[in-house]
Parts: sequence; C-alpha cells; structure tokens
Amino acid sequence: MVHMNVVGDALKNIITGPAEKRDKCQVLIRSYSRVIVWFLTVMVKRRYIGEFEIIDDHRAGKIVVNVMGWLNKCGVISPRFDMQLKDLEKWQNNLLLSRQFSFVVLTTSVRIMDHEEARQKPTGSKILGFFF
Repeated sequence: MVHMNVVGDALKNIITGPAEKRDKCQVLIRSYSRVIVWFLTVMVKRRYIGEFEIIDDHRAGKIVVNVMGWLNKCGVISPRFDMQLKDLEKWQNNLLLSRQFSFVVLTTSVRIMDHEEARQKPTGSKILGFFF
C-alpha cells in the first residue's frame, strides 16, 4: 500500500494511537522520514512529547515516540502553501487555538522550525503543520 502523506499518517497515529486510548506512554510509527523526525524534534523541543527512538529494521523503518499527554491535536497542512513572514499572523489566526501554547511548523531553506523561531530568522517558508 502506498502512503500519500507519510507525515499526516504519523501525526494521526500519535493522536489516535493506542497510547491515547489505553493510557500507554509509547506510540509506534511504522514509517520513517526525515521530515517526520524534524517535526518530532520541534515537538520535543517545545516539550509536547518525550524523546523518540528510531528503529532501523532494514525496510521502511520505525519510530517509537514517548507520549507525555500534553498534546491535544496535531496535523498537516496539505498542500504545503508558500508563506511569507507577513502572512504568519493570518495563518496563526486560522490554525491555532491560542497564541500561548500553539505552534505552526514551517519548512525553510535552513531547516524545519516553529513559527516563533522563523520570526527571529526572517526567511521565506512553506507551512508544514501545527500542534497544540
């Protein structure tokens, strides 16, 4: 089976996975991608999830994520719209629940980062997803 949106499948698995339903602390993501790893790194940096471990099974790869219970919702914006720094306020108002604890994840020419970091390093970007 071909996955059309690997990042979307991984984020959906974190939210609706067995860890949230059965009060477990780990979620298994069955596909590996560098974009998923960078997205998870941003979430770890903001302390919404715990550490994660990459398992190399010589196939598609797996990621084990430690869930802390702080994550309410996360998702992917598809297609990845171009965004300038002046459009950041518009996207924040459309996507985010609150400005204090919600983040938009952007992919830039430097790396994948959240909107607060992108505001400090003014560069053009594409919107990747959000979490709160």
